[in-house]
Amino acid sequence: MTDQQTKNELKLPTPTAFSYMLDGRGHALADDPLNQSNDGKSKPVRGAFQWQHFLRNDERTRPELLALAGDQFVVDALTAAETRPRCTVHGDGALLILRGINIEHGAQPEDMVSIRLWITEGRVLSVGQRPLKALNDLISAMARDQAPKSPGDLVAKLALRLVDEVEPLVADINSQIDDLEEKVLDAVAETSRGSLADIRRTSIVLRRYMLPQRDALTTLLIEDLAWLKERDRSRLREASERVTRLGEDLDAIRDRSQVVHDQLMDKRAETMNKQMLVLSIVAALFLPLGLLTGLLGINVGGMPGVDNPYAFSIVCALLLAVGGFQFWLFKKIGLV
Repeated sequence: MTDQQTKNELKLPTPTAFSYMLDGRGHALADDPLNQSNDGKSKPVRGAFQWQHFLRNDERTRPELLALAGDQFVVDALTAAETRPRCTVHGDGALLILRGINIEHGAQPEDMVSIRLWITEGRVLSVGQRPLKALNDLISAMARDQAPKSPGDLVAKLALRLVDEVEPLVADINSQIDDLEEKVLDAVAETSRGSLADIRRTSIVLRRYMLPQRDALTTLLIEDLAWLKERDRSRLREASERVTRLGEDLDAIRDRSQVVHDQLMDKRAETMNKQMLVLSIVAALFLPLGLLTGLLGINVGGMPGVDNPYAFSIVCALLLAVGGFQFWLFKKIGLV
């Protein structure tokens, strides 16, 4: 593959399938894993390793992975339809499944996509299905001669870049919950329960993947693998701690959103109670007045004032007096 072809490949939203031979000194040479002459059995030079990435829905992926990994368990895990972050040591290799932000157009960021890896000393096999910014960042770094120097270094850099993608999203959610808290404290501003529900849903979904991802990185960190150097362990430890902090932030966001929800419900209940109080006062004010007018309106004999031309004025004055007395009484007891 020429340099121009490699540059064109880097401009794609995500690589369809790629392979790099990394020399362990920061340099990488790209080729095509599906049309390579290497049978996967030749011994690489000291410190060099190969990174091959495949699309899960490509019909050529499964047989190629089986030929390279030589283990049905590994292939089944790499091509599974549904996965969660985890780490499993199998023989002299490690099966690692991580999650990253979905960067497809129109996709929800919290709908995280998986990257599955089978890591051995001389080869890293990765399988993905949808675009992942972390892979593009690594490829761009390799184009600048900043390639990973070992399989452990590759995994550590990938894990850190995956965390880098999630941190701005969590910060944005924190900013949104801050705005909602301010609106709840403002008696005039309107707070949307739909926005609060979106924040809670996003934080719950992200937390569901962040905590297993922390456990997966911690498991890989403590395993006794020859290809995992101390420098790689240090970076994996940093990635694990950052994922832990993200999980704690998401827990805090979930708790804060519950507090905001309770405050919002209290605010609406208080508004409803004030409205019901006004209606109750109005009903209590007109209840005796309605009783008087209803009593005087019955069609029976003996009604007073039937022949008196001033009777209507007297009744109106009586109603005003009763209404004024009620208003004074309600004001005295603090209802108005």
